[in-house]
Amino acid sequence: MTESAAPQFNDGASYERMMGKWSQLAGAVFLDWLAPRAGMTWIDIGCGNGAFTEMIADRCAPATLDGIDPSDAQLAFARSRPGLATARLQRGDAMALPFADDTFEAAAMALVIFFVPEPVRGVAEMVRVVRPGGLVAAYAWDLTRGGFPIYAVGEELQALGSTPLRAPRAEVSRMENLKALWREAGLEAIETREIVVERTFANFEHFWSIVLDSNAAAPILALDVDRRQLLRERVAARLPCDHAGRITYTARANAIKGRRPR
Repeated sequence: MTESAAPQFNDGASYERMMGKWSQLAGAVFLDWLAPRAGMTWIDIGCGNGAFTEMIADRCAPATLDGIDPSDAQLAFARSRPGLATARLQRGDAMALPFADDTFEAAAMALVIFFVPEPVRGVAEMVRVVRPGGLVAAYAWDLTRGGFPIYAVGEELQALGSTPLRAPRAEVSRMENLKALWREAGLEAIETREIVVERTFANFEHFWSIVLDSNAAAPILALDVDRRQLLRERVAARLPCDHAGRITYTARANAIKGRRPR
């Protein structure tokens, strides 16, 4: 499998149901690793439903916080979050950020860079809008190497001849490709790390219900009843459970940070 079965979500609520917990777990590790000082000016690029943006607000004490995303539905959900009452959220393109040069002290992309049509331009825009010495950081599920939280579902869909939903630039999530992007953008003090997070489900039914209660279910629901049942059985066989029937599922992401030269 050369690409990830990473689903795209049309609204903030469906993303929250499927990916919210995974994003929270990985985002917490990411922000702890960045260890930013309080009072910085931040931009969250591809803020989506605001889950990570709200984590910046809660954990980093930003002086200002901006978020941009191309989806009106996701932004509407983000604006409903109590923790983002003072954040400035607007529609925008990651490859043409609607901000002047040297505006922010920190620019972040959380689980977004594989959706940017031209990642080189996206990183260049992050660099442009941060001040000299500013932080440019991102993390992404390791899509091509099985790091996506429901990777097993996508693999089994493909094995059954169905086409899973994919991130258009899955290969960007590889650590070596992230490093190349950051070096090409002229960033300094580049550091990387792998983020590993686990989530435990009460049983397979719990896991499967979450998969089906989201836009990730679209290719599953397109199967006929027999093939859908076969898919369920094949995925269940891949997820070993403990003596109490609980399933622990591990996901992995690659993270990178660097500084704009002074």
